Amino acid sequence: MIFRQLTHDDLGCASYLIGDEDAGIAAVVDPKLEIEEYLSLARYMGVRIEHILETHDHADHVSGHGRLAAATGATVHIHRSAEPDYDHEPFDDGFELELGGVRLRALHTPGHRPEHTAFALIDTARGPEPWAVLTGDTLFVGDIARPDLAVDKQQGAHGIFHSLRDKLLTLPGECEVWPGHLGGSLCGGPGMDMKVCSTIAYERAHNELLQLDDEDAFVQETTSTLGPQPPNFRAIVALNRGSLVTGEVHVGSLTPRQVEREQAEGALLVDVRTDLQFDDAHIPGAVCNPAVRAGFGTKLAWIASRDQDVVLIGRDDEDAVRAAHLAAAVGIRNLAGYLAGGMTSWREEKRPTESVQRIDVRALHERLNDVQILDVREDSEWQQGHIPGAVHTPYHDIYDVPKGVDPDQPVAVICSSGQRSALAASLLLRQGAQHVIHVADGGVGTWTEHGWPIEEPEPAATAEK
Repeated sequence: MIFRQLTHDDLGCASYLIGDEDAGIAAVVDPKLEIEEYLSLARYMGVRIEHILETHDHADHVSGHGRLAAATGATVHIHRSAEPDYDHEPFDDGFELELGGVRLRALHTPGHRPEHTAFALIDTARGPEPWAVLTGDTLFVGDIARPDLAVDKQQGAHGIFHSLRDKLLTLPGECEVWPGHLGGSLCGGPGMDMKVCSTIAYERAHNELLQLDDEDAFVQETTSTLGPQPPNFRAIVALNRGSLVTGEVHVGSLTPRQVEREQAEGALLVDVRTDLQFDDAHIPGAVCNPAVRAGFGTKLAWIASRDQDVVLIGRDDEDAVRAAHLAAAVGIRNLAGYLAGGMTSWREEKRPTESVQRIDVRALHERLNDVQILDVREDSEWQQGHIPGAVHTPYHDIYDVPKGVDPDQPVAVICSSGQRSALAASLLLRQGAQHVIHVADGGVGTWTEHGWPIEEPEPAATAEK
């Protein structure tokens, strides 16, 4: 049999090519928007992609089912309750698809979304038991899916509890678990691992949330620590449920003068180079979102309005075009163009630039008495401990100068590693702060490792008194 996991590393998504080489037939499960890898692999293996299966309507990325169906003529399959607008073949719980000697069996596992379905894989040449299960967004390595992207979070959590115990955990212990996401995706929690697979037995023994046998305790635990929902998730679901997206991603080149005009007309300039290059020199008003770092698409979806044109500024043309494809994967398609020749062309014309002061955590400690500190991590991270006196606003919520920050005085922006703080520092500059400092090459964890003071919230027992 053929079994390959293919990932979209920027978004932490996993998809699968499954088939039978002897029968010359294959299926793709949860295809990403860029389909060339599936087509290339199918040609290499000598198989035809005849089926496309979706575990659910994805909320964090645009599916490639439309482009793949247009390229291959494959049939798209999704659970009947999804009721999408495109041509498809609906299935119900227990549906089986034969791919030569390989059999896929549908296991309806609602909770993350009502239509969510896992697929048990059976290699009939080896035995009748499932040897693997594609768990989609129900069970991850070390974690489970979030329950709040389609229904009330309590309702979703109750659904996931039963889908896990009534369906997935009844599979043989040696059955391999191949999830729809790896670490870093917003569709899971902080326990999600970067490992590509696990087994039912290992997850049953070591996944902390699977240790909760009491349903109410499970619901309480899984709904009390939810992070921010994926940006634009309703719009992305609508794209995935609507007419098939079949077109290529097209983005044109712009001269420096054209970029200047687009910006004057309201376009958002997104600099996709490294944060080091951005800090050194960037176009005034641009935001820093390096495409060489994981999570570019997710961050872009937070800061870019779907109704606002986006102009990409890269190191070169190839840099910007790659970022355009990553943007399309999260439904950002209003791309006005990219700066031809990259930042070099802008500087060659001696157009104005801005820079951002860059310091490390030790230098921040030395300047503690003469700078403000803005912590841009998520609420859950802030609650685990923060630098005394810091102001807190998650990076994706910087729509103006945060309350408690004096825009006329130096403000040092910090996160956990220096990546989110790079974006946040650029957003703060756009909002009129005069002296923004990017804390790079480390963050609050580095501060803690040095043994410097940290404020922590009161223990739960104390807070309840």
